[in-house]
Amino acid sequence: MVLTVTDQGGRALDVRCDERLLTTYVYAPGDPPVESPRPYFHPVRTLRGDEISLYRPHDHVWHKGIAWSLPNVNNENFWGGPTYLRGRGYEQLPNNGSIAHRAFEWMTLTTGRVEVGERLDWITAGGEVWFDETRSFAVALVDASAEVSAWLLAFTTRMTNVSGYQIDIGSPTTEGRDNAGYGGLFWRGPRSFSGGTVYAPGASERADSLDASRPRPGPFGGRDELMGTRADWLGFAGRHDGHGRSSTVVFVSADDNPPTQWFVRTEPFACLCPAPFFSTEVSIQPGTTLALTYAVVVADGDAGPDGAQHLAEAGAAELTTWRQQ
Repeated sequence: MVLTVTDQGGRALDVRCDERLLTTYVYAPGDPPVESPRPYFHPVRTLRGDEISLYRPHDHVWHKGIAWSLPNVNNENFWGGPTYLRGRGYEQLPNNGSIAHRAFEWMTLTTGRVEVGERLDWITAGGEVWFDETRSFAVALVDASAEVSAWLLAFTTRMTNVSGYQIDIGSPTTEGRDNAGYGGLFWRGPRSFSGGTVYAPGASERADSLDASRPRPGPFGGRDELMGTRADWLGFAGRHDGHGRSSTVVFVSADDNPPTQWFVRTEPFACLCPAPFFSTEVSIQPGTTLALTYAVVVADGDAGPDGAQHLAEAGAAELTTWRQQ
């Protein structure tokens, strides 16, 4: 199988495997300001061609496939839509910032891997540049097993504070809303994935919030009770309308990231996000850089908890290889 990348006239990059579209990276979106315009990956498809991402759903039009998005950045919103404020709830404010593509710094292509480096500006609603971001991502084929066809999206962000003052990054949970710690590399799944299964590592990596009276020595499946889980990886499996096949997406947090807490829902819709600011604000001082790395493994089928762990291990191995190059 051969990967290729093409540019859609200064708006988006298409990544294909043997002519089949795997994903489109929209780096110059035309979204309205209230949706906090920012780059995103959509569609995202399995090697078999099943689509596992959703774009601009009517309930949250600012959800865009897979996107690096942050809702509470000082008093600015780089997520889209209303902002949650302590003691006031959600309000639509004139504070929706944008993440603007500046330039691609490199783009390399081999038979089994596409790599892209990008510079972006984080611009407030008032026109101030708060972060100079260096972003890189790679698309690679994953040799997870002879029975599983999968590919990996590796993603790294380095956000340097150029505002001249301290910036605090949090979430609705740090503002007082329980179990709403979203913000980070956020995936919105297709409608048919609602009610799907969430896979998590075993008991040794289980979150404190889970029931300790039910030991789980190996990986296991669950649903919305896994909100707030602390783990190195989390997966989501769902079924597609039309043909009824299943697909699995597994997010992996790099070893040198801070301990990862997860935002995950199966109802009323499917979503998954390693949320580094879930329950604790992180302060970025002027001139300092926040760096985070993740992998997203996209696989055909649902191989259950053990299969999800296998995908996570394969994704972690690919992530290590990518970062060492």
